[in-house]
Amino acid sequence: MAEDLRERAEACLRELAGDHARLREDQWAAIHALVVERRRALVVQRTGWGKSAVYFVATALLRERGAGPTVIVSPLLALMRNQIAAAERAGIHAVTINSSNTDDWEQVFADVQDGGVDLLLVSPERLNNPDFRDQILPKLATGAGLVVVDEAHCISDWGHDFRPDYRRLRTLFADLPPGIPVLATTATANARVTRDVADQLTADHETLVLRGALDRESLHLSVVGLPGAERRLAWLAERLDELPGSGIIYTLTVAAAHEIAAFLRDRGHVVAAYTGQTEQAERLQAEQDLLDNTVKALVATSALGMGFDKPDLGFIIHVGAPQSPVAYYQQIGRAGRGVERAEVILLPGAEDRDIWSYFAGLAFPSEQVVRLALQVLEEEGTLSTAALESRVDLGRSRLEMMLKVLDVDGAVRRVRGGWTATGEAWTYDRERYERVAAERSREQRAMLDYEDTDACRMEFLRRELDDPDAARCGRCDNCTGRHRSADVSDAGAAQAQARLSRPGVEVTPRRMWPTGMKAEGISGRIPPGLQAEPGRALGRLTDLGWGGRLRRTLGDGAPDAPVAGDVFDAVVEVLSAWDWKERPAGVVAMASATRPAMIVDLARRVAAIGRLPYLGEVAYAGIGPGPRRHNSAQRVRTLWNALAVPDSVTGLTGPVLLVDDRVETGWTITIAAKLLREAGVPAVLPLVLAVNS
Repeated sequence: MAEDLRERAEACLRELAGDHARLREDQWAAIHALVVERRRALVVQRTGWGKSAVYFVATALLRERGAGPTVIVSPLLALMRNQIAAAERAGIHAVTINSSNTDDWEQVFADVQDGGVDLLLVSPERLNNPDFRDQILPKLATGAGLVVVDEAHCISDWGHDFRPDYRRLRTLFADLPPGIPVLATTATANARVTRDVADQLTADHETLVLRGALDRESLHLSVVGLPGAERRLAWLAERLDELPGSGIIYTLTVAAAHEIAAFLRDRGHVVAAYTGQTEQAERLQAEQDLLDNTVKALVATSALGMGFDKPDLGFIIHVGAPQSPVAYYQQIGRAGRGVERAEVILLPGAEDRDIWSYFAGLAFPSEQVVRLALQVLEEEGTLSTAALESRVDLGRSRLEMMLKVLDVDGAVRRVRGGWTATGEAWTYDRERYERVAAERSREQRAMLDYEDTDACRMEFLRRELDDPDAARCGRCDNCTGRHRSADVSDAGAAQAQARLSRPGVEVTPRRMWPTGMKAEGISGRIPPGLQAEPGRALGRLTDLGWGGRLRRTLGDGAPDAPVAGDVFDAVVEVLSAWDWKERPAGVVAMASATRPAMIVDLARRVAAIGRLPYLGEVAYAGIGPGPRRHNSAQRVRTLWNALAVPDSVTGLTGPVLLVDDRVETGWTITIAAKLLREAGVPAVLPLVLAVNS
């Protein structure tokens, strides 16, 4: 019986991967556990090993035995698209439910009920939708033949890419009827994450863990240390055509992705930017262009990450290091799956630590903030995220993350209309959150150690993933002694410096008041007659060019002093390039509690060089700026009655330049502009040193 089943499994695999394909022993062990023993299994294997083949073959065998469809929780749309295409090649009818195909959901559910669907892919965000969770998910789970969790390290808050929506799977596992097998797969789980995921999978029987060696024989790792962002860009431009095939250039920020893509295009390279802010149609086209090798590279953030499947990807370059070796291993795993050699190159930057520090600030909130949110929900009943945001001082994404964790913990519940408190006791697991934060710090130190090591780089990464078979690869720059040259031409470096030094980005004005403030009479669209005009900033704090200089100028420890001459000269260059409809009639400074001398001096210097009158400050009306706020509603409430405009703007017939140091939420500029417009100023032109991103 077992021999017959394996023969059928081998046949299914050949339909999927071609006549040459044969099952690995661990693939067969997982398939047997799922199909025959109906067990729960966790497969931790390198990218390209064939984890998807396990659930495709298991699906085919289970469906032949009359089981229901396989339900796969899959984190990224790119991954879903690739999985559907692969399933169809194996004769498995696969469909998906995600945020991009809501119009198709009704037909998808009908097809599932009619038995016409073999495999259903669901995004983890659907698990937190009340209607899906309460009405659809129970039916899917009860009738499923197999439940699969792809990229299962996302379940664990120890994982490098923890996602709160994945935590709901723990409840799903516990509620599954007996006999429904569960498979979790990942390529990036160290021992701690593996234990955590296995524990969450466990029901009546111990989870079967199949963990293999994580070496990737096609990958040739190297690090090139280059002083300054301009030399890294020049190195890219001068070396890109030497690299095999097409590939991915990863960056840490959206701003860097666009800067690098623009520079490489200027130097004649066919590249495209790809970030989480890229429109869906453009992302799909960019993915296809890379698959078709019509671009040399996509310059991408981590939005192009897990699951993007291009077996012949020839190289991966990181301009800036991810904040953990595990995350780095996950991203470089995209390369070299179907070629004998792929180049993996890291170009670390001095600004990497600043960016890591920013992301570290998005950790789970303090107990005081969490208790306040629970108290508000208990006292006021169901509230939308926007309404709760007006009462709890957290930014939207961080508030959503906190609520999802509380939902899984049973303290709140997502319902139609928002969130409600359950009244169940909840404990703030301070020790665990502190341990997670400490682990993140350790991972960052390890990433710096990877950059500096003179030992085998692949062995270093495998040890970070607790691979017991970690050994020297014999391929990386340290093993071979063949280190890539860091030389760049002076002309190339000058061109890159000119691109990076180009000052000026647009400051987009706020058009809508924040939601959740109707009680204060603040809602809806800001009247056009009270809005600011599109403004200008010298640069973004996340820029490769001006970012470092601006972070040093505006950092918490920076002195309140006039800006340096080169910074002011760049501001003048921004002003010179500003194509405004009408020349300003005066300059106004924005009052500041932290940099009053810097801003007033900057405003006076701008006025002097432009031969404009300096009209004074938009000042705080006696009560000061109040505590720093992190979300829109809180910030607007703090500022609403706190500002006063100078009398000198009365009767002004032309626009004013409103000078400030930086734009974070944008609400200070927005409310100051509203007050200036109400005082009769015909237009307000914001001019700032920096925007956050």
